[in-house]
Amino acid sequence: MALTAIEIYKLLPQTNCRECGFPTCLAFAMQLALKKTSLDKCPSVSEEAKAALEGSAAPPINLVTIGVGDKALQVGNETVLFRHEETFHHPCGLAVIVPSDLDDATLSAQAAHLSGLQFDRVGMSVGVDLIALQHVPGSDFAAAATAVAQAGSLPLILMSDDPAAMEAAAAAVADKRPLLYAATNANFDSMVQIAKQHGLPLALRSEGIDDIADLAAKAMAAGVTEIVLDTAPKNPKEMLLHQTAIRRAALLKKNRQVGHPTIVFPMGDTPLTKVLNASVAIAKYAGIVVIDFDDPALLLPLVTARLNIYTDPEKPIQVQPGVYAVGAATEESPVLVTTNFSLTYFTVEGDVSASKVPAWIVVVDTKGTSVLTAWAAEDFTAETITKTINEYDVASKVKHRTLIIPGGVAVLSGKLEDLSGWKVLVGPRESAGIPAFLKTLPKLA
Repeated sequence: MALTAIEIYKLLPQTNCRECGFPTCLAFAMQLALKKTSLDKCPSVSEEAKAALEGSAAPPINLVTIGVGDKALQVGNETVLFRHEETFHHPCGLAVIVPSDLDDATLSAQAAHLSGLQFDRVGMSVGVDLIALQHVPGSDFAAAATAVAQAGSLPLILMSDDPAAMEAAAAAVADKRPLLYAATNANFDSMVQIAKQHGLPLALRSEGIDDIADLAAKAMAAGVTEIVLDTAPKNPKEMLLHQTAIRRAALLKKNRQVGHPTIVFPMGDTPLTKVLNASVAIAKYAGIVVIDFDDPALLLPLVTARLNIYTDPEKPIQVQPGVYAVGAATEESPVLVTTNFSLTYFTVEGDVSASKVPAWIVVVDTKGTSVLTAWAAEDFTAETITKTINEYDVASKVKHRTLIIPGGVAVLSGKLEDLSGWKVLVGPRESAGIPAFLKTLPKLA
């Protein structure tokens, strides 16, 4: 049974040294009880206390790291069922299957292609996270793994049920820290030995939650510390049920046997059906989603869905406040004002670009909220706009003294003119009206 905050506090040094990042040992104990931090943050905890606290301090879902360096993917360590309760911490990884029977040149080209397959979404670069190298019997799995690892920058999933092929491939790219997929009841001992020998994370596959829980218990008893679960669902409905039941068992029942991230292979008769089922897996707790297509038109909805699901609801995606040039902005270019909520800024930027009229965009720090929300919260006011244009010396960038504000906050125009000394034009209420507005804008004074 999990320890309470007071029980945890009694086992801590009680020095209030703050080296853990919290003001007191009691505050640290409270966060440990809520599974929001880890015991290794305390440098002074004794070995006896560490042993006693290990079970309570460990996150309900273990953290698994695949790959090395800045491209390494971490999955797991989740603490809530619903994002609004806190946040989801580690976005699920998207993996694309590559068969091992391709020639070296094609393997290298595919690895390079997937590594560079990125999309720009609200100022963030998102894309594929993993390459799932699938062993085709008769091919040189180790050579294929080496070729992919050398040509690409993404972490690997080595997919094979053949222990001999897996051993050769794992040895060849062990320094890249791939995920081994998968240990089953048939090859369990051999796969566990390979994972332990090379210190690699191991995926387990067995049909149903009860069977996978038993297999996970055996793997943990054998000394495997980083585990990924595949319940081998027979249809999309079963996949959803398994994902939900595992997350609930891990968080609500504190069931350590299923306290591991999961891997899902979306099913479907058509690519669009697979995209739909992959989206369900992303929304409902999958740690890794493995797909067999690399069409950008099909991948973009998935990376967008993932970005939305894993956005921290308490920390909206923000743009740095400042002055940004769109196109070849000059001293004659118009100056538009908006908030630093990423979706707002990039919508405005896109519409300004579409107008083909070079312009400056002044971004006010509104704590990542939209125009009307920021205005209602008094974060987007005549005072904050004036402070921003002065702080970033907008006057030095243009000859005129005219600002364009969103139509939704036209009420600010009079006070803004008085405070800033700039003439204020009221722009369209919706960003979509910006192109027509800018194209008909007279010369600014």
